[in-house]
This record gives sequence, structure tokens and C-alpha cells, in this order.
Amino acid sequence: MNKSALPSLSAIRAFEAAARLGSFTRAAEELDMTQAAVSYQIKRLEQRLGLVLFQRLPRKVALTRDGERLAPAVLDAFQALRSAFARSRERSQSELAITALPTVGANWLVPRLGGFQLAHPQLAVRLDTSVPLIDLAQGEFDVSLRNGGGQWPGMQTHYLLPGLFAPLCSPALLDSGALRTPADLLRLPRIGRERWWRQWLEAAGVALGETPLKPALDLGIEQYEVTAAMAGQGVAITSPLFFRAELASGRLVQPFDLVLRDGRDYWLAYPEVGRASVKIRAFRDWLLEQARQDVQAWEDELARAGKSPPPLLAATQ
Repeated sequence: MNKSALPSLSAIRAFEAAARLGSFTRAAEELDMTQAAVSYQIKRLEQRLGLVLFQRLPRKVALTRDGERLAPAVLDAFQALRSAFARSRERSQSELAITALPTVGANWLVPRLGGFQLAHPQLAVRLDTSVPLIDLAQGEFDVSLRNGGGQWPGMQTHYLLPGLFAPLCSPALLDSGALRTPADLLRLPRIGRERWWRQWLEAAGVALGETPLKPALDLGIEQYEVTAAMAGQGVAITSPLFFRAELASGRLVQPFDLVLRDGRDYWLAYPEVGRASVKIRAFRDWLLEQARQDVQAWEDELARAGKSPPPLLAATQ
């Protein structure tokens, strides 16, 4: 056997508890073992080391000199482990770490997070809005708001919001008269994903044929693209659901009623083990209700304006 290999953890745990408590009986109670099992584990350790670590006295035990030399390092190591696990448990119970895509995080989640914190003041919330998909299995984050088909290995997922897209622009561009029909979009700077532009224009009845649709700007983040559109740099194609405040204030306009739904919707995802977490369950229930209310509010706005909800939106899961 490798002389540098550690003895079994069970034997080390039994020695640490007995050394700290000065009793095999109390060590057994703490470790939820029988006294005989503790005695057996320590005997195995002594045989492994070739040392006698405890004096067996009537109704008590005492460390031998060899035991006294070994005990401080073992006790310190276990105290460090206890502290590490305590810090992890404290973080697990007192902080909710969220990772989300930039646009859904900044434009949809952030304006609502204050309500969650008011309802759960014991929780500190940390939000990351990175573009790369973060692996929740690494343990740095508890939950994720991501888009896709909703099936990720090892993840529990809940549908949140539809992935929608429609052209949006500044009111000044619309007032200029340069954008009266969907076909006018072919002559204007287009901002955003080429795939979405082609799908939307075809659905709007614009004959494209072999017309190249390379956008003037593709910034990769819808929030940035809408900022460019509000600055008059062109027409962005994105989800009007994420920019309801800008549309309501008049800083942004939707020139055409047609809204399409992408095949990639938005989901709340977290590791399967998170199903038992009180904080994750609380966030899940709150977030799903926020999403439901938001979709309902948008449908109500459309109804008040005399418009029918987009069929794909009405069919959300």
C-alpha cells in the first residue's frame, strides 16, 4: 500500500471526534454510529499507523503522546472543512445568483427584480448578463434565463416568454414618410438578424427572390440594436415584448402590426438538484407569474387598440 495514501475518511472522522470530545461514546452520538463502530474505526487507524492513539481508561479515553502529536493537525483540518461548508451553506441560503441573456436580463428582468427582493428581503440577488451560456453545473449561479427549445441535459426548465420579432424604429423615421409599406424596409438600413428580416418580410408579402438582405448593423444583442434604432440609425428587428416601456413612451414605434414568433423561446433553467431549494422555488413561482402577467398585459394593450393578439403569441405554452 502507498505509504503516502490517507487512511479511510471514516477512521479519520472517528479519531477527530473522539479526540475533540474525549469520549468514544460522545463521538458515536455525534457521528450517528455505535460506540463499537467508533472503537473499530480507531483501531483500524492505529493498525494502519502502527501507533497507539488512545489510552482506554475506565469510562473514558485519553490521547497518548502519539495521539496528541496527530490531533492538532486533524482537528484544524476538520475545522477548516466545517468553515468552508458553513460559508457555502450561508451563500446557498442568503444569495440568489442569476445568469441571463443581456436583453431579457436588462430590459425585462431588472425592472421587476425589486419586487422580488421586497418579497424576499433575506435574499441578496446577484445578476450576470453575459452572452456566453454559463454552465450552471459549475455552481457559481443558481438559475439561468436562456432561450432555445427548453431541453438541456440535467436541467429543470420552465417556459417563460415567447421569442418574438418585428421591426421597430424611431418616431422620427416613421414621421419622415420613408417607411409606409413593408417593401420600404428594403431601402432603409436594417439592424439585426438577417434570418429574422427575411422571415418577416416574406410573411409581410414582400417578394424577395434573390435579394440580399445583409443588415447594415448586426450587433448581436437586441438591446444595443434597439438603442441604435432609437438614435435614428435604421430599423431594428426584435421582440416588442421586451421594449414595451419604450413603445409606451413614444421613444420607439412599431410601424406594422405583424409580429412573428421564433423557434427559440425564453426559459427559466436550473439544475435538477435545485428543485428542492426554497429560494429557487420562490424565484421560479414569482418569475412565472411575472411572465404570465406581462404576456396578458400586452394582449390587453393590443385588444384596447383594436388589434388581435398575434396567433403565435396566443398559443404560448
